[in-house]
Amino acid sequence: MLKVYTEIVEFLAAGTTPNEIVAFQPSIATKNRVAELIEREKESQLSTEESAELSHYMELEHLMRLAKAKAREHLRHGP
Repeated sequence: MLKVYTEIVEFLAAGTTPNEIVAFQPSIATKNRVAELIEREKESQLSTEESAELSHYMELEHLMRLAKAKAREHLRHGP
């Protein structure tokens, strides 16, 4: 199984434009996996590996939010 954060890493590694960054949305499978991990975390049922997976995803999610904000700024004002 691919880790949920792999999708974001692959997206960034492929090279993107500001428009692509703003439009990026994780797949339904990724959203479902993250929701599952969060629910299981609330119940204290995550393995060490799953906890690390969720932590990595949350870090990348934060970076994507920052990247989207910066991409929107570039689209409004230019490079």
